[in-house]
Formats: sequence, structure tokens, C-alpha cells
Amino acid sequence: MRIIIAGMGDVGYQLAKQLSNESHDIIAIDMDQQRLSYSDQMADILTIKGSSTSIKILNEAGVSKADLLVAVTSSEEVNIATSIIAKKLGAKKTIARISNAEYLDPTIKINFAEIGVDFMIYPEELAAIETVSLINRTAATDVLEFEDGKLAVIGLRLDKNAPIANKKLVEVANEYPNSDFRVVAIHRNFRTIIPKGNDKFLPNDQVFVITKREGHDQILKLAGKENLKFDNIMVLGGGKIGRRVASLLSDKMQVKLIESDPDKSFELADQLPDTLVIKGDGRDIDLLAQEGIIDVDAFIAVTDDAETNIISCLLAKHLGVKKVIALVDKVDYIPLTQTIGLDSLINKKLIAANNISRFIHKTDVIVIATLEGIDADVLEFKVQPNSSITKNQISEIDFPKGSIVGGFIRGDVVSIATGDSRIYAGDKVVVFSLPDSVSKLEKFFEK
Repeated sequence: MRIIIAGMGDVGYQLAKQLSNESHDIIAIDMDQQRLSYSDQMADILTIKGSSTSIKILNEAGVSKADLLVAVTSSEEVNIATSIIAKKLGAKKTIARISNAEYLDPTIKINFAEIGVDFMIYPEELAAIETVSLINRTAATDVLEFEDGKLAVIGLRLDKNAPIANKKLVEVANEYPNSDFRVVAIHRNFRTIIPKGNDKFLPNDQVFVITKREGHDQILKLAGKENLKFDNIMVLGGGKIGRRVASLLSDKMQVKLIESDPDKSFELADQLPDTLVIKGDGRDIDLLAQEGIIDVDAFIAVTDDAETNIISCLLAKHLGVKKVIALVDKVDYIPLTQTIGLDSLINKKLIAANNISRFIHKTDVIVIATLEGIDADVLEFKVQPNSSITKNQISEIDFPKGSIVGGFIRGDVVSIATGDSRIYAGDKVVVFSLPDSVSKLEKFFEK
């Protein structure tokens, strides 16, 4: 595919990084030469300095031959204008990053595809939905769902008293031969391991498991966890994400929302009648104590400042809160935050890039996610007739080192992969892979 990415901020960069391992022609457009210089380090990316709303620049990028244009600058207006102009100049499909939830309201009577915008991505809404998913799966550090939750990848941090701690993978497999899950990755000391039989689970490992719905409880038990019911939530930050999280959770549990801006606090109180809105500084330990932080089940920090989110979450954890979730938009912070005691983190730009990537790969391969803070990708393939994956059972296929088949969906039947499993054309297969193995892995699913 010929893909034009307008805007090489964090979303554009992460998207280009994901796509650069594949055989796409990628053209990056940005006004800032320094941002483009980061992209130059990636293979097969052409960079053009200029405005994406310039017809001259778009023609220079070959927009008339583009299969897709993705506009992800920091300006909603620029993204929409870029998409409309690109569509008129011949781009087959366009995607625009937006910051106005109103555009996604199903009751509005505007068909944006008719004016040139085929798909809209709203990072704040996606981040709010992922946050709510983590609250609903109280023990998980990460959750990725496939086919409406029929298969899920769940990240868990092993407690020191976990039944599988200090055991080899093969020992666990022998103890639980009829289990509905498969361990697909271990993250330890900034290193991601695609495990083999002799790899050992250690306390504090972050373990990623693919499972069917019925396997969730067993996984939690083996990791030394329990899926607690959360009744009281405290949210720091009344921006778009915090407001949406409170709106989604307030009908199921008690929600307190802390906002430092007085005007915004009154506005939020009117918009969220079922949420207790508190004006104050979430870093103030006296305020948190006064508002009963020791009695809340989870603390969610989603202000615009990553440092505030991290510090307040660490404070909440120190005060005994069971689960803390921080919005961390600085990608460089992600590996650090997972070593200092945060349970889960949200990065709206990575989430946006993953969802755009999913849209791009709606045919044979869907790159579902680059997991935050670990060096691994999760991919879903639709198996083609006569592809190499169909020739033998999984144990007899020489997969690239650093990749593992987790599970597959055949019609309405969901299965966890084992060495004896056989994959057929039409199956949807979920695979974990280190980035260096992705291009080799794809060959097993081609015709």
C-alpha cells in the first residue's frame, strides 16, 4: 500500500514505526524538520517538509496514487481539511484524528465520508474505553480483546506467592493440561521473552496470557490474583478522558473526580450528576486523605501532565489503593513507570496508532497492538488458502524465533493453540511476536 502520514508527532511516529516493518510505501509530511529526521531513521519512509493542506505538497507526495492518507497532526481542523483535499486529489481512503466527540455522535446527520473523511479517530475516547476495561478487569495490567472478547490477551504481574512462581513453563503445562490459556510473553527487567518450555516464572514478572472467557478465573488464581469488585473510584483530572471515564463508570460505582480548575469543576458538576466533583490539587495528600482515598478501590490519574499522574498514582499506591492507572503520554516514560509500582498505564497516542493500524489491516492481517512498555506486537491473521501455516500441525512448523501462536477462531469455535493444533484456511489466528520477527512471520500466512 502507498500510505501518506500527515503529522509526525507521537501518533504519526508510532504508526510509521509499526508500518515500517511491512512492505508499504510510506510518505511522511510535517512542517517540523526535526520530527521528520526521526522518521528518516526508519526503513522505506520518504519525508516531505511542508503543510499537509498544501495541494503542491500533497501532489509531491503522490496523493493521487495513495491507497490511504492518515492525518494525525495536533490540529483537528488541519486533519479534516487535509483529508478532504486529499480525497478530492485522488486518495482512495482517508483517516482524520479529531478532538471533538460531537463528530462521532450517531445522532448527527452529517456523513463525513461524503465530504472526504472515511474514518475518524478520537484518541481520548479510545483511552477512556481502555481505562474502563482495566477497571472492569481489576487484576490485569493490560487487556486486549478479539472477536468481542471470545479471545483475550491479559497482562498480569506475578505475586511472590503465585502458584506458578519459580516453576518452569513445562511444569505448569503438565500440572494444568486441560487449561484454557497459553502464556505468550514474559516481561522481565526491561526485556521481553517469548517463552519456551524451560523458561521459569519469577515473582514480579509481567506475564501475558491468551485465554478464552472460561479461562479467566484460572489464570488469576495461578498468578496469585483475584478479580475484586470495585465499588469506589477516584479520578484525577477532569479533561476529556477523565470526564468520559467518570461518565462510563458512575452508573456502576461511586466516582469522585478531582479537578483543580474552579470553572471546569462547576461545569463538570453540571455534566456529571452521578459523580462527586471536587475542586482541588490531586497531589495534596491532605486533600486525598480528607476525601477518603484510603477507602477507594482504584485511583485513575488522567491530567495533561505525565509527572503529576505518576506522582499522584505512587502516592495513592503508598496509601493502600488496590489499583492505580496513570495516563502517560511521554513514550519514553513507559518502561520506567512499570518498574516503579504503577499497576497500569494508558498512552492515548499508542492506542490511536494501534487503532489506525487495525483499520489499515482489515484484510489479511490486522496489527492489533504494540503493547505499552514491552517490546512485542500482537497480530491477528486471517489465514489464506495454501499458506505455509496450513501445511502441518503447529509443532512441526519452523516459526521464526521470537514468535508464538496464542489462539485461533474457526467460525464460532474459539481454541487455545497447542503443539498438536492444526490451522486451516479462513481461521483467524492471534500471534505474539517480537518486532524483528514480524516480517518473517507474515510469510507463513501468505498464499
